[in-house]
Amino acid sequence: MPRLACWSCGRQIYTVTPLDSLFLEERRCPRCGAFLSDERRETERRLQLRRQNPRDDPGSPTEDERRLEERRQARRRKPA
Repeated sequence: MPRLACWSCGRQIYTVTPLDSLFLEERRCPRCGAFLSDERRETERRLQLRRQNPRDDPGSPTEDERRLEERRQARRRKPA
């Protein structure tokens, strides 16, 4: 299955037909409108999912936030 990529916004699009057989309007990125190109990376670089919950903790936390006080104790910048 050929993969197309927009080199402007970085979106990857999976198609069943090669880029040459698409119409001119179908060769455009649906997000930004730039012309699509063939994906340069042949294989997927990630070997596993990065952010996956463990089996014993399947969902998001239902409790309140864990930290009790604000992260910053002082201002980052001086007032103008």
